[in-house]
Amino acid sequence: MSLHILTQRTLKVMSHLLLSSLIVLYLSSCKPNAPQDTLPTIDPNKKEIVFVTHNGPTTYYLNGEGQPAGIEYDLATLFVKEYAPDYQIRFVLVNSISDVIPTLLKNKAHIAAANLSITPLRQQLVQFTQPYQETQQQLVFNNETQQKPKSFDAITHQKITVPAGTSYAESLAKLTQQHANLNWQINHHTNSEALLEDVANGLLDYTVVDSHLIAIMQNYHPNLNIALPIGNPDKIAWATSKQADPQLLAKANAFFEKIKKNGTLRNLLDRYYGSSKRLNALDITTFLQRSNTLLPKYIHLFKQAEEITGLDWRLLAAVSYRESHWDTYNTSPTNVRGLMMLTESTADLMGVTDRLDPKQSIPAGAKYIIKLKDTVPERIPEPDRTYMALAAYNIGYAHVEDARVLAKRLKLNPDSWADVKKTLVLLNNPDYYTTLKYGYASGGAPVIFVESIRSYQRILERYQPSHQPSANQFKIARIE
Repeated sequence: MSLHILTQRTLKVMSHLLLSSLIVLYLSSCKPNAPQDTLPTIDPNKKEIVFVTHNGPTTYYLNGEGQPAGIEYDLATLFVKEYAPDYQIRFVLVNSISDVIPTLLKNKAHIAAANLSITPLRQQLVQFTQPYQETQQQLVFNNETQQKPKSFDAITHQKITVPAGTSYAESLAKLTQQHANLNWQINHHTNSEALLEDVANGLLDYTVVDSHLIAIMQNYHPNLNIALPIGNPDKIAWATSKQADPQLLAKANAFFEKIKKNGTLRNLLDRYYGSSKRLNALDITTFLQRSNTLLPKYIHLFKQAEEITGLDWRLLAAVSYRESHWDTYNTSPTNVRGLMMLTESTADLMGVTDRLDPKQSIPAGAKYIIKLKDTVPERIPEPDRTYMALAAYNIGYAHVEDARVLAKRLKLNPDSWADVKKTLVLLNNPDYYTTLKYGYASGGAPVIFVESIRSYQRILERYQPSHQPSANQFKIARIE
C-alpha cells in the first residue's frame, strides 16, 4: 500500500514538474531573436486591432482562389466590423501555435484568435474570452499499419508525437499519472496538420489532435483513424494579455454572446465543419483514385463551364462526381443520365440533345445550377444560397421552399443552410409535410447530397488549387 502511495505521489510530482517545464517552453519563445521578436509592437496611436493566428484549416488559410478564409479569419473580421468599425484589422501569422501566446506577451497583437483551448497552463499566462466552440482531443493512428489499441497501456512500446505549444502536451502530462510508461514526445518544428500527414504516411505511430481537425483531415487521408479520446472535452476561445484593455475583452465577450444568440456562430461552424463527417473512408479513397484517373478527361470542360457561369469548376466537378462518379454513361432507374445526371425535362429546358455527351451535359448542368440560384432569394448570403440551389438540384426548389417555410415556423432562420437542412429532413414526417404546400419529400437525400459535394469540393481545393501562394504570404497579411 505504501509503495502505491509513493508511486502516485512521485507521478504527481513528475506531472507538476512537466507542466512547469511547459510554461518555461512558452516563455522561452519570448527570448531575443524568437520568430515573433521581429514583428512590430502594437502602436497605441494607430486605430487598428491586431490578431495573431497561424495557418491551418481550423484557423486561417488562403482558399483555392487565393483569398483569406478560415473560421478565425471570419470571426475576427466580423468582430471588427461590428464592434470597432472605425478601426482597421491586421493579421499577424506566426509559424506555429507555440508562437501565438508569446506574441501576445510581447505586445505584438491585441487578440489571439488561433483555435486555442482553455487550459490551466494557458490561464496562468493570458485571459480568455467566453468559449465559442467545444472539441475533444483524440489519439490518432494509421489503420493500415496497425490495429486500434484497446487502452493507453497497449501503446507503451510506441510513441506519441505532438507539436510544441499545444494543449496536447498538458493532457499527456496528466495522462502519465495513470499510465507511467506512456511514451510521448514534443516536436518543436512542426504543426498538427503535418504530424497527421506523417501518421498517414506511416512515419509516426500516433499523434493527438482536436476532433474537428481530424474530421477535416480524414477527408484527405482516409487511413487516419481515432484510437482513444484523451481527457474531457476542451473549450476554444480567444485570448488577450492580462494587461490588455478590459474593454477589449468585454467587447469580445459581447460579440460572442450576440453571434451565439442570432445564429451567426452556428452558421460559421457549419460552413467550416458541417460537411466534414459525411464521407466514409471508402468514399474518400474512391474519390481520390478517380480524381487521378477519370477527372483529367473532363477537367477542361468543367473549367470551360466555370468561364461561362462563374461557378467554381471544382464545385461543378464535385456535383458531377456526386451524381455520376464521372461516368458519362451513368443512367438511373428513372432515366436520369450523363455526367450531370440530367432529367429529360431539364435537358430539354437547357437545350441538350444528348445527355451522354459531356460537352453538352457539363455546361447545361452548370447553367441549371445558376438558374436555381436565381430562384433562391437574393438576400440569402453565400455560400448558403449556393447550398440551397444544390439542394434544389437534387430535390426540386419547391421542397426547398417548403423547408424554408417550416424553418420559419420552428423559429429557425429560413435563410441559413445550417437551419434549413434541419427542416429538410422533416419533410418525410406527416406531422410536418401535411401542413406544407408541396407535401412529402425524402428530405434527407438533398442534405446528404449537398454535404457530400461540400466535402468533395474541399478535397479538390486542397489538391487542385487555382492559386499558388508565394512563400511570404503565409507570414503577415494585412486586411484593410
